[in-house]
Amino acid sequence: MYLYPVDENIISVKNLSKQYQTEQFSGISNISFDIKRGDIVAVIGESGSGKSTLLKSIFGLLKVDEGEILFNGKRVLGPDEQLIPGHKDMKIVTQDFSLNIYAKVYDNIASMLSNRDVKSKEEKTEKMMQHLRIEHLRNKKITELSGGEQQRVAIAKALVTDTSLLLLDEPFSQVDALLKNQLRADIKRIAAETGVTVVIVSHDPADGLFLGDQLLLIKDGKLIQQGKPSFVYNHPEHTYTAQLLGNAVVLLSEEAMKLGITAKGESVVFYPEWVELKSGWNSKRYEVKDVYYKGFYEELLLERNGVTIRAIQLNREEHKKNDHVQANISRFLEF
Repeated sequence: MYLYPVDENIISVKNLSKQYQTEQFSGISNISFDIKRGDIVAVIGESGSGKSTLLKSIFGLLKVDEGEILFNGKRVLGPDEQLIPGHKDMKIVTQDFSLNIYAKVYDNIASMLSNRDVKSKEEKTEKMMQHLRIEHLRNKKITELSGGEQQRVAIAKALVTDTSLLLLDEPFSQVDALLKNQLRADIKRIAAETGVTVVIVSHDPADGLFLGDQLLLIKDGKLIQQGKPSFVYNHPEHTYTAQLLGNAVVLLSEEAMKLGITAKGESVVFYPEWVELKSGWNSKRYEVKDVYYKGFYEELLLERNGVTIRAIQLNREEHKKNDHVQANISRFLEF
């Protein structure tokens, strides 16, 4: 595997646009960003926002209308410029996994390697199965595996050739919640151990917050915000970002006024965890309209002057439905 300076960009996307021939806009429009070598970059957005189009463009599967993608400083060729579409130094794992369903797990992974050095081929295949925790599945056929197990095989198959950039298109769409957390952790660990750069697209913001060194938020084909997950979460530039990442409460300024919040903007935005609950008495009393059990915490639906908000309660059952509580919105954002 080649060694590069840590801060060097492996990918540069410059003014990229791709429009499909439809009446309604679909695709991506004038997107630019850089990806540093070794980072995990999560592209997050709703279904139809253009995430997969962006990923396929980076790989070289789509002919773009405008702009360019640079990989290690060299332009990525489109499908009209080469016999076999796709970049040889990248690997993409799509939602259909592209596995030989009648072959065994070991053979699927090993098929990516040359037979010129059989011992090295066996060692690399074994090591990659260990990385993905699938060595116990080596002799099973793909048809005998669950969706999560197939996902791991597909990732192992992509990584076994020492690829420098791994592209993952909705990698957890067929995985249940328990396996999803394990697979997220495995991808993060493997990236750290191998130095591979990972770009993952997902409609689930938890994937980006859990995995990403950098988040890219896509809406209607446009890049609306990027940065470290913690910064983007705490400093959203759009109500869409706050709602997508943290299920934020969005109030019109007139509604905020009814809660004692004076805002200069058109709307006020805050996360439920920014609401402070107190047992004391003052004029800011809210009625608990409902309580939603969330495991280690509860989410309270609060109402005051006809306006409803949500708050987090860590001490379960401290406040129950129809109780009255004091709530202080200590932090909020204006848009």
